[in-house]
Parts: sequence; C-alpha cells; structure tokens
Amino acid sequence: MYLQFRDEVEAAVASALESLDLPTDDLGIEDPPEGVDAVLASSAAFRLAGEVGAAPPEVAGQIADEIDAGEYDLLAAALAQGPYVNFLPSEAYYEATVESAQSPEFGRLEPTGESVVVEHTSANPTGPVHVGRARNPIVGDAVARVLDFAGNEVERHYYVNDAGRQMAVFTWAYETFDEDDLPDPERDKPDYDLVRYYRKGNEVLEEGDPDEVEDAEAEIQAIMQGLEEGDEETYDRVQEVVDTVLGGMRETLSRLPAEFDEFVKETRFLRDGSADDVVERLKALDQAVYEEEAWQLELDEFDIENNFVFLRSDGTTLYTTRDIAHHEWKFENFDRAITVIGEDHQLTFEQLRRTLELLGHDTDRLDQLFYSWVNLPGGEGMSTRAGTGIDLDDLLDEAIDRAREEVETRMDDRIRDDDLTDDDVERIARQVGIGAVRYDIVAKQPTKAITFEWDRALDFEAQSAPYVQYVHARCCGILEEAGIDPSEASASLGEFDASLLETDAERELVEVVARFPAVIEEAAADLEPHVVATYTREFAETFNAFYRECPVLADDVDDDLREARLALVAASKHAVGNALGVLGVAAPRSM
Repeated sequence: MYLQFRDEVEAAVASALESLDLPTDDLGIEDPPEGVDAVLASSAAFRLAGEVGAAPPEVAGQIADEIDAGEYDLLAAALAQGPYVNFLPSEAYYEATVESAQSPEFGRLEPTGESVVVEHTSANPTGPVHVGRARNPIVGDAVARVLDFAGNEVERHYYVNDAGRQMAVFTWAYETFDEDDLPDPERDKPDYDLVRYYRKGNEVLEEGDPDEVEDAEAEIQAIMQGLEEGDEETYDRVQEVVDTVLGGMRETLSRLPAEFDEFVKETRFLRDGSADDVVERLKALDQAVYEEEAWQLELDEFDIENNFVFLRSDGTTLYTTRDIAHHEWKFENFDRAITVIGEDHQLTFEQLRRTLELLGHDTDRLDQLFYSWVNLPGGEGMSTRAGTGIDLDDLLDEAIDRAREEVETRMDDRIRDDDLTDDDVERIARQVGIGAVRYDIVAKQPTKAITFEWDRALDFEAQSAPYVQYVHARCCGILEEAGIDPSEASASLGEFDASLLETDAERELVEVVARFPAVIEEAAADLEPHVVATYTREFAETFNAFYRECPVLADDVDDDLREARLALVAASKHAVGNALGVLGVAAPRSM
C-alpha cells in the first residue's frame, strides 16, 4: 500500500502545482521530518519559494490548499507544517496494508522482465575461503536476493580463474610433491588438502635451489602456454586441481548460504576463441600500442594513466583480456551485469569499462559494487599463499559455538522454551550464529571497512541478527499459542476487521509493515542491501513496542480485536521473515 500511497501523493502534488501554474519537474516527495505524524511529505516549497516570491511556509500552505484528499483512496489529508506539506493516510490504507501483508510473498515486487547476472565471490581456487574475503559472498548473495525479490530474473555466477599463473603454479606443485613432503591438512576437506601443495610450491619458488626454481618456472610457463593454445591434456591437468579445490570452497560457501547458478571458467573464453577475437579487435583500435614487450591500450583520454595490458610478448592473454570476453558474453545473454568485487580492483574495473566502451558496448548495463574489507580484532592478515589468517570455516564454527552457549544460558521463557530439544538448540545455534555473522557484515555500507566483533554480532538485546530473529520467533509463538500454524497463517486466520487497530502502537506497526515493498525497491535500485537491514532493526523496535502495549491473547481482549491483532502479527511475521530472507539470514520459528 505504501507504493500506491506514494503514487497518490505524487499525483496530488503534481496536480496542485499545475493548478498554481508551477513547474512539476521536482515534487520533493520524501520522508516527513523527525517527529511529524505523517507517512510522506513534500519539500517542493523550498524549491519554489523564489519563483513564487513568498516564504516556503506560505508556498507549502498554497500547495496544501490545492489538494482535495477526497479525490484519492488512500490519502486522508494534506497538511502544511512549516515549509513542508505532510500527507496522512486514510483508514483504507491501514486496512488494505494488513490484508495485503497476509500473503507469504508480501513485499515481492511485480516482474520487471529484466534479466540480471550477479557475479560475486570469484575467489581464486587456491585454498579455503578466508574471513577477509567473506564480505563478497555475503554482500553478493544479498544483492542477488534483493534483485530477485524486486522482480528481476536473476542468475548468480562465480567466475573461476582457472587460466592464470596461480593455477599453473598449483598444478605444477600438485604433480611434483608427495604427501610425505607436506604437513597434515587442517580439516578433512578437499580445499584444505590441496592448499598444502600450493603453499609448498610457493615456498620452493621463493626459497628453493635456483636450478630447481628454473625447472619449475619452465613447467609453469608450459602449463600456461598449453592452456592458451587449448591443449586438452593441459586443460584436464589443471581442472583436476581447480575442481577439487572449488568443491571444498563451495561446501564452505553453502554454509552462509551462498549458492550459485553457474561457475563460469575463464578457460571457456580461451577454448572457444573469443579471447583471441578480443585481442584482434583491441589491436585494431587507435589506442592500441606495443610497448615494453606487451600489447596495451592507452586510456589517457579517460584520465586513466595506467595502460590496459591485454597481450604478453609470448602471445598469452591476461586475466583482464579474458574478462573482456567474459563481459561480452554477459552482454549477449543478460540485460544487465553486476559485479561485486573488492575496492582494490577499482582501477582494473575502470579500465575494463572503458575498454568495453572502445569496443562499442553500452556500459550503462554494467554495474560494479565495491566493498571494503572485513577485519577481525587485532588485524589478522589473510593470505592463502602464506597460510596465515582465519578461514571462513573457523569463523562459522566459532559463531555456532558461541550462539549455542548463549542460547543454553538463556533458559527463561522470554528467550528459550523449556521444551526445546537438543536438536532444537543445535538448529537455533546454527541459525543465530551464522545469521549473526551474515547480518553484521551485510548491515554495513559495503564501502566502509568493518571490524567483526562477537559481542556486538551475538547481542540478543541490541540491534543485531538475534534481536531481529527473535521478533520473527515471537510472531510465530503468538500464532502457535492461538492454535495457528505460522507457516499457514494466512489460510488459518479467521475473519478480521483491521479497522479495529486504532492505537498508536498498532498504527505505527502497520505503517512500518507497509513500507517493506518500498525498502525492497530502494535496495534494488541502489544495490544497497544494508537498507533492508536498517529496516529490520526499525521493524523490531516497532513490533516490540506493539507487543508491550497491545496484548494479543489476553483474556480481557475481545474476540474481534484478538483476530485483528493476530492478523497484524501474521502480517508482521511475513514482513520481517521476508526481510531476513532477502538478507540471507534465517528466520527461526522458535528461539
């Protein structure tokens, strides 16, 4: 209803401005000022004061006088207050919101017909996923979920770097060293098993006997050349390593969860000839030069000092060259391409964008979402090559352990039901622990570096994942106590009269529920899933106020009001549950 209400407000302001013979290019629709009892406001009076020749409050009064709220279904009043025109919703707004939010799919927007590919994570398959890179799959998966909920056809892709030097080093090391040369693996997982070879190989290349290093480098170069030439035997050798390590990484990512529709290997673009085609077209550009034994593009016309190197003197392409072919493939198959990637790649992606423009592509279809790093207290470094840092598996295990301990100590009825079984405790520990990690990371603006802190993430009382998750569990508990299956609440509720929801606490909760589709719209438009997290915190506070002030199942609540409040609880469950789902955070039925 919020989106429809906004449409009515926009129509009302535009009509009023036309009546006053004033421009309608900027209606100034926004949230009302702090403390104002309204759903939306217009600040157009600020912009128009000079044109009208009157102070903003006077202009706001003129605009409000021109609006007849009776012409609209959801608008009750347009009131001037200072320089703003504030818009109050009608009774129909509240009633229709509660009714529409009975749908389990509440908040999902109408199909846009647009296909979107979201590429994220894409960590090199050289070993276990590290905490320092954990922001990529968490933010990337949340972006994909937001876009899907906003009505887009979304595919999630992982771009696998299986053609670069790192994989050649890995393949050489895997074929060279014996198990006896290596330490025991840290976990019984394929990525932990094979990363030992990679670390051993780098150790030898950096510190080994010069003759041994010379022989190794010759073999590494031969592997890279074999991939470039499409040699099947070389490809199979490399893929044995790539697929094994990637399998272990996928197990870890599935715990978040971060699932993928396709793992796109960069060797695809070597094997099908598209990388070679890119090279020939780049060579033909006026900006192409051969300098320092490499083919490069000069991009100074775009104020980029660093040239874009696309072909080595030995005839091998670079990752960036193959990524041009990759993006051309994206443009052929999707309406829009989004890449979630670390902030240290900003220059590379600007070079990519400008190169695609020189090749004649519309780069308005291309978006990048850059993120900063996740640090742990103490600033531990993250290096697969050196074998230092904290693995994501370790972080998730620790999260579950800490959540389990927290749940087990909260034995009072408010937090934990005494009938919970050990399996229930384990389920809740996983949902809360992993949810805490994911929520704490996705709740921050991606461009801001963050330090992950356990006390904040797992605080049941503060604005964290457990705080919001418990609101969903509380909604489910109320419905269950009323004999309603929370998973089928919309079908199990009796008739209700939403007009009975008259208190401030009830109305405020309905207003927050109503805003959820608009939050999805905003998050999708700006690629900012953190605004959904902000919404869930506001939602939790508003629901808790309702819970304190408006008993649902108390003996002194009459039947009609009871049914109306149960309907509001069901609506709340759908809104907060779907918001958590968009963030990739579990919505527990009990805690």
